[in-house]
Amino acid sequence: ANKQAERNCSLTPPYLPSTAVNTSLQLQQLREKMQSLRISAYIIPGTDAHLSEYIASRDARLAFITGFTGSAGTAVVTQSKAVLWTDSRYWVQAERQMDCNWELEKDGRCDYTSSSLHLEPKAVNLVDVVWGDRPPLSSESIFRLPDRVISMIFFLILIVHLFVWLFNLRGNDIPYNPFFYSYTLLTLNEIWLFVHTERVTKDVEEYLTAHCSDPLCVQLKPYDSVLRDLTTYIGQPGVKVWIGTEYTNYALYEIIPQEKLITSTYSPVLTSKAVKDQTEEQVLRDAHVRDAVAVIQLLMWLEKAVPQGNETELSAAEYVNKLLVSFPVFLCCSPSVETNRRLTVDEMYLVDSGGQYLDGTTDITRTVHWGTPTPMQKEAFTRVLMGNIEISRTVFPSGTRGVNIEMLGRRALWEVGLNYGHGTGHGVGNYFGVHEWPVGFQTNNIPFRAGMFTSIEPGYYKENDFGIRIEDIAVTVPAQTKYGNNYLTFDTVSLVPYDRKLIDIALLSSEQLQWLNNYYMTIRQLVGPELVKQGLHEENDWMLKNTDPFPEFGSSASICSSSLTLIALAFLNWTFV
Repeated sequence: ANKQAERNCSLTPPYLPSTAVNTSLQLQQLREKMQSLRISAYIIPGTDAHLSEYIASRDARLAFITGFTGSAGTAVVTQSKAVLWTDSRYWVQAERQMDCNWELEKDGRCDYTSSSLHLEPKAVNLVDVVWGDRPPLSSESIFRLPDRVISMIFFLILIVHLFVWLFNLRGNDIPYNPFFYSYTLLTLNEIWLFVHTERVTKDVEEYLTAHCSDPLCVQLKPYDSVLRDLTTYIGQPGVKVWIGTEYTNYALYEIIPQEKLITSTYSPVLTSKAVKDQTEEQVLRDAHVRDAVAVIQLLMWLEKAVPQGNETELSAAEYVNKLLVSFPVFLCCSPSVETNRRLTVDEMYLVDSGGQYLDGTTDITRTVHWGTPTPMQKEAFTRVLMGNIEISRTVFPSGTRGVNIEMLGRRALWEVGLNYGHGTGHGVGNYFGVHEWPVGFQTNNIPFRAGMFTSIEPGYYKENDFGIRIEDIAVTVPAQTKYGNNYLTFDTVSLVPYDRKLIDIALLSSEQLQWLNNYYMTIRQLVGPELVKQGLHEENDWMLKNTDPFPEFGSSASICSSSLTLIALAFLNWTFV
C-alpha cells in the first residue's frame, strides 16, 4: 500500500498516485517566459523574500511549480529538465506529490559553485507571472504582545533592541506563525519600520510612539518603499550599513556599495533574541506545561480509541488541533484526504505537534505503539532515546558549539549501523518561530550560552515500515561541577512521558536510567498539579502510570560519560544537514 502511494516513472505509462500534481502547464508557461528572456536555468527556492522557513500561501512558489508542499526544498528548471532537492524528511512525500515531469535528488545540498553558469538576479519573479490565481496578502491587523509576557527591561530600552521581536508585535501573514511582512532600518537617530501601513491599528501606532521623542519614535513607511528609501539613505556621505548575511535577501544586499557594507553571519538582533531573558524563559516554561497537558490528553485518547478501529491519521490530527492552537501536526507523512489511513495497533505512530501560545512556542514529538512492537522497533526506539538522553544530560563549557556535541545523539544508533538524515535540533521562539535560528547543532549555529532554548530530536526511519523521532525542547542552564565554573547543561522543558513498551531498559546505562527517572519526577511535579487544576483526573492517573520509576540498573556496555567524547570532538568538524 505504501509503494502504491508513490509514483513509478519507470513504467509505461508512468504510475501516478492520486496525490500527484500535474505540473505540465505551469512548467510549459515558465519555460516560455525563460526562453523569451534567454534564461537557461531558473532557480526556485522554497522560501519568501524574508528567507522564512514557513511561508504564506502566496509565497508557496515551490509548491505551485512542483506540487511538493514540504517546508524545505529548492527546484531548478531548464528547458529539458526539472529537478527538486529536499532532505530525507520529505523524500517519501515528494514521491507522492510530484508527477514524472520532476526528478528528485537525494544526494545532498544543491550546489552551483562548480557550474559554468552565470547567476543573475531578476527583479520580477517568473513564477508569479505564470501563477494566475496567486493568493492575496493577508488583511488581518498587526497586534502587540500583552505586558505580562514582555520583559519590561527590554521594553524600556526599545531603542537598542529592535525588530519585529523587539517591537513586541505579531501578525498572521504566515499560517501557524505569528509573523507579518516587514523590514526595519535602525540608525543612530531614526527608526524606520517598513510595513503594510493599512494593517497598523491606531492602538499599535500609539504604542510605537508612546515612549519616545522625535525623531526616535518609530516611523512607519510603506512596505514596498524599502529599496527606494534604503538607496536614498545609503547615498548620504559617511554612511555604513550592517547586515546579517544569513537572513538578508540579495535584493537588499546588492544595492549597498561594498565600501559602505559591514557584514556578520547573523544580525545582532538574531543573536540577542537567541538568549531568553528571565521573563521569556519563565513564560516559555509555563507554555510547555500547558502544552504537555494537551499532548497527554491526545496520547491517552489514542490509547483508548485506536484499538476500537475507527480512528485515522486525519481524525487524530483534528483531535490534537482541538486541544491546542498549533502549527500543522506532522503525523507520519503529513496526512491529507488522499493519503489518510486507518490507525491500527500493529504499527508505530509518530506525532510531531506544537502550539503557539501568547507566552511561548512549543514543539514536541512522541512515537508510540499500541500493540506489541517488534524487537527491531524496540531496539531502534531505545537507541533514539539514548541519543536524546546523552545530549540532554551532557555537561559542556559555555561557548561550546552544538555541532561538537551533536554526535552524542547518533552514537547509540551508529553502534549498530543506524542513522538519521536530518539535523538534531533547532532553536525555538517566544510566540514566534518554531524553528528559530541561529541556535542548534549544525555547523552554522552560534555557540551555546545560558538561556538558549533548543530542540533535541534524534530519530530513525525505515522506509515503508516505520519512523521514530523523540523531540524535546530544552534550555541551557548553568551546571554545577566539582572544579570548574562557567559550564552548562540542558534542562528539558517538554514534559510528556515516552512510550514504556518501546523502551528496552537493558540497553540503558545506569546514568541514563537515573536521568530518565529524574525527568519523570519533574513531569509529576510540574504537570500533575496542572492536570488536577483542570479537572483532568483520568489524564493525571495516566501520567502517573506512565512516569512510574524504572529500576535503576543498566548495561555497562552502553554509553558512559560524554566528557571523553567531547574532548575528541573538539578537534573535529561534523556536518549534518
